[in-house]
Amino acid sequence: MKALSIKQPWTWAILFAGKDIENRDWQLPKNFALPQTIAVHASKTTTKNEICSFIDFSDRLIDVKPMIHLLDLNLLPFGAILGTVEILGCVQSCPSDWFVGDYGFLLHNPKPLITPIPCKGALGFWEVPAEIEKQFIFI
Repeated sequence: MKALSIKQPWTWAILFAGKDIENRDWQLPKNFALPQTIAVHASKTTTKNEICSFIDFSDRLIDVKPMIHLLDLNLLPFGAILGTVEILGCVQSCPSDWFVGDYGFLLHNPKPLITPIPCKGALGFWEVPAEIEKQFIFI
């Protein structure tokens, strides 16, 4: 299974807050089969800028704003696979409130894991080791 490393708290938003687009400045690879389920990996680190950007962005989303007050950013897991999501396609425009990038990967059917699985990530799409994928137990 392929995986994509994403900075927190955006990873949390995909799995728990209805984020249906993953914004990127690059397209899906030409040989990327669609639809395709990928593992959602929380990067090892995040930045103050990412967190501030997330809070500013989520303040504009009526459906998400109440959830942000329940989110303890200090408890977010890092450096771990947190779940899976299906990628349906790649777009350059989209009516989703989450779309802000040059390209957006259309996301569907997020499935959080019961327990995060520590794992080293990588840039771009990468392969989840089979011994880690065997540990997936979904909520």
